[in-house]
Amino acid sequence: MKNAIVNGIVHTGDEIITNGAIIIENGLIVSVQKEIPNDIPLIDLQGSHISAGFIDIQINGGEKHYFSQTPTEETIQDIYLSSLKYGTTHVLPCLISSSNEAILKGIEAVQNYKAKHNNGVIGMHLEGPFLSPLKRGAHSINQVRLPTNSELEEIIRYGKDVIKVITIAPECFTDEQLDMLLESGIVISAGHSTMTYKQAQYYFSKGIKLVTHLFNAMTQFGHREPGLVGATFENEAVYAPVILDGAHCDYAAARIAYKLKKDKFFLISDAAFLGRKISKFKWEDFEIHLENGFYRNEEGNLAGASISMMEAVQNAFHHLNVSADEAVKMATSRVASAINMENQLGKIKPGFPASFVKFDDSLSKIETLNYNPI
Repeated sequence: MKNAIVNGIVHTGDEIITNGAIIIENGLIVSVQKEIPNDIPLIDLQGSHISAGFIDIQINGGEKHYFSQTPTEETIQDIYLSSLKYGTTHVLPCLISSSNEAILKGIEAVQNYKAKHNNGVIGMHLEGPFLSPLKRGAHSINQVRLPTNSELEEIIRYGKDVIKVITIAPECFTDEQLDMLLESGIVISAGHSTMTYKQAQYYFSKGIKLVTHLFNAMTQFGHREPGLVGATFENEAVYAPVILDGAHCDYAAARIAYKLKKDKFFLISDAAFLGRKISKFKWEDFEIHLENGFYRNEEGNLAGASISMMEAVQNAFHHLNVSADEAVKMATSRVASAINMENQLGKIKPGFPASFVKFDDSLSKIETLNYNPI
């Protein structure tokens, strides 16, 4: 059945339409128009703003389960349903550095889930295990390792249609191994890396166009060695996601990054869990606790975030001095572009999912409007 969403300010991702109508049917957007139809049921926004739902390409857990600990369909459903509460309609559950067996199990779980559910789970993010031990962050030293041709081939063979993003430290790869990944079609993100500025620009020239959480777990900007941060700042083709919680990077650093990266700057949650309902968590040698609203490990270091994409968008609006439209783009159209899904997600356009967020002028009230299957 068709419905028309009316009486709202529509942020399409390309323009802002006042009092437009969004026609939806069977979970998809049919059209965006200025005329209000009179022959189908209306959904009245009562003057609120509406945009595409948020996209989170790096989320580790929902309100109950942690994907790397239990890479199952139940965990994926927990991540998806929990995300819907916070404005996020499309997700990539993230599997951090794990055994080869666990990686294949995670791929299989996402594959099976997607076969049963045509919803906002669009694949998975494999973060590691091929990272620099020196920049591994909260990843287990027992799981971080160098790639072998055989393991890479197996991951690509089983995961190329499931893994949308893989985070690697490119300096740990041979050129042959990197070419294997580049040819697979999986989006490569450079992170947890000790790369120099010169190395980073070389790998960017090879085709890497994304980094994993700018500023965190990478070589910093220095005036004699600009590092991976400096290379990301300078290279206009590279997307730079930020964990905008005020702890993973200072808001001033985020403002500088936004000024330099412009439409290549976007938001991720990197949430260990959503909703701050889990106060303590232990899995193998990974142990975190909630301290003043942030997840930290036993050494006091940040270990996964606790914010949702909703909070990240609100923080962008309040701390980056941007409009509500710009803050929302950082969680929608720009995310889609970073993972080569700009023709499928992140905008209010015909053929795109009927998954939205409704919000007020100051983004203080954000509500998910999801007409996609659960």
